[in-house]
Amino acid sequence: MYPKTTGLKTPIYIALIVLFFVACTSAKHPAQVQISLINNGQSIQFKGLDYVVMQDIARDSDKNVWQNLVPVYRMPADTDMKNYQPVQPGRYQLKDSAVVFTPDTSFIKGQTYFVRNYRLGEGATLMDYIKGHSQPGKVHFIDLVFKQ
Repeated sequence: MYPKTTGLKTPIYIALIVLFFVACTSAKHPAQVQISLINNGQSIQFKGLDYVVMQDIARDSDKNVWQNLVPVYRMPADTDMKNYQPVQPGRYQLKDSAVVFTPDTSFIKGQTYFVRNYRLGEGATLMDYIKGHSQPGKVHFIDLVFKQ
């Protein structure tokens, strides 16, 4: 004799299928940040940052907070060491919908630099964790390389 089923199996299967598809969908990725040299190569301009985040940071009294969002680094000769480079000191200014960074010492002609753009919220799907593309607490970033 088999126990009577109450018909709850079907809703459970449907819920599991829906959960699986929700887990497989991509997270909304932030817009791509574009960089360009301006002022005869003396400054770098960032476009594509989240406007609300830019306005919030602009109101912050600590001007070094920009380095947490788009820090600029000098590319070392051994690129395996780029995670250990000090941040390029300088001044960040909000101009319309762009952020302009001017280093304390001018960019060196022929030297390669990179901007680390932290991609907050990226890789946040359950499937990314399952596939090993993301780990809890890990912040994703992309490095945007430029040369003076």
